Amino acid sequence: MSLALPLSLTIGAVVIVTSMISGVFGMAGGLILMLVLGQFLSVQAAMVLHGITQFFSNGWRAVIWRQWIDWRIIGLYTMGALPALVVPLALAYVPDKATMLILLGLTPYAALAVPQQWALDATKTSHAVACGFIVAGLQLIAGVAGPLLDTFFVRSALDRRAVVATKAATQALSHTLKVGYYGVLLAQVPNLGLDVYGAAIAAAVVGTTLAGPVLEKMSNENFRRWTKTIVLVVGAISIAQGLWLLMKPH
Repeated sequence: MSLALPLSLTIGAVVIVTSMISGVFGMAGGLILMLVLGQFLSVQAAMVLHGITQFFSNGWRAVIWRQWIDWRIIGLYTMGALPALVVPLALAYVPDKATMLILLGLTPYAALAVPQQWALDATKTSHAVACGFIVAGLQLIAGVAGPLLDTFFVRSALDRRAVVATKAATQALSHTLKVGYYGVLLAQVPNLGLDVYGAAIAAAVVGTTLAGPVLEKMSNENFRRWTKTIVLVVGAISIAQGLWLLMKPH
């Protein structure tokens, strides 16, 4: 039996669950998905499959909640995100798996370490541009930057639905850049098969759709509390796995 079928089913199941999580909390699902993909795919393959999946997951979420998107923030974010390609592209940089997992795990802790007095707010012009540069750049080397993105929204006056919708649109853009970087510009990605990509895309749309009613029923307070708990736990697991790979005899 071909290995492609079980891989597509496994990834499809994982993507449905993580897309539902992202659909409710706006970011945690992408962190979990990248951690899972990093277990059995190369860095390049994981980055591309994760990017394609998250593009459809975030893109569909943005469509569902489109009336809540703050398009001014999207424009400013894009201005910052595009230049973030320059440095890694010039170096043709691809992290090893241990580095990727450690950076992935450190992301939510870096977000937590942002000083309160900085008062980052994506509704401010300079902050939104800086957000695009920092978040898009980090996604190119760690795969995920949702927790850091959240620091630019957590102190804003935006409703939770506006937070999820606007973040979804920014993430769809960042993941497009990531797929372009690893899949096209570096041209180093192994072919996983159309069935794997198809299963991931379909599962992303299904999981995101199922999350809608849950988000509607959740309070703003529970939304923020559970998001923080989930990303910190997943971050700790990712750091531990990255350190284990570093210490593992080769």
